[in-house]
Amino acid sequence: MQHPLDQATALSPAGEHRFAGYTSPAYANMVGPFGGTTCAVLLNAALLHPERLGDPIALTVNFTSPVADGAFEIDARPLRTNRSTQHWFMQLLQPDGVAATATAVFAQRRSTWSAPEAEPPAGVLPADSVPRASLAGRPPWVRCFDMRFMEGGMPDPFDGQEQPHARSRLWVRDEPPRPLDFVALASLCDSFFPRVFIRRRKFAPIGTVSLTSYFHASAEQLAAQGDRHLLATARALAYRDGYFDQTAEMWSDEGVLLASTHQMVYFRD
Repeated sequence: MQHPLDQATALSPAGEHRFAGYTSPAYANMVGPFGGTTCAVLLNAALLHPERLGDPIALTVNFTSPVADGAFEIDARPLRTNRSTQHWFMQLLQPDGVAATATAVFAQRRSTWSAPEAEPPAGVLPADSVPRASLAGRPPWVRCFDMRFMEGGMPDPFDGQEQPHARSRLWVRDEPPRPLDFVALASLCDSFFPRVFIRRRKFAPIGTVSLTSYFHASAEQLAAQGDRHLLATARALAYRDGYFDQTAEMWSDEGVLLASTHQMVYFRD
């Protein structure tokens, strides 16, 4: 049986530089589909394109409007191919216009001097010793992830008692488990609850405006992770004038930084 993520990101050729897809009810959110699958399917269009060279190192998705449930097409075009990098532009199209745009950079990685500088969170518990987060009252997309919070889970209840920060640390993987690849990593980079919910412990209408993910790992490193949990951290830097940001990191269970991600989110009081 096909994994729900593969169903949600499945694309078929629909002409030169064009692919056709369909939103998945498994990843439904409060308004339209979960944004992580929109990121993943836009990236997948470039991954499937016959002119694609190398693997993704950066992806930026701008959400121009809510994606409507149903059919869509993606226009994916390589803008320039250099000796080691390839630059892409993608659009997700529906009958009422462009619902999302994306740019991506692909690269042909080569062996060079390498060294880590960021450090993984210290003192974390093993994933199998942390209970899975409750699914009660959550939108359908949450059921597509196994989330195990050590800090900063969804407030229960929303009591309006503001917290000093919105930092989260958790183990997360696809549910059911799925071997990690770039499509799954692009989706997982958006699998965090909105920071404003956690900081203010109250519901507010929100919507991601722009999300950028940087992929620090090679395809071989993702394959080595298999379907084991990733260690994820997220925090906000500022809430101001109707927008807040989120910065997050995705680590392997062996302490290798796989991706870092940043997004800007609209919210309403």
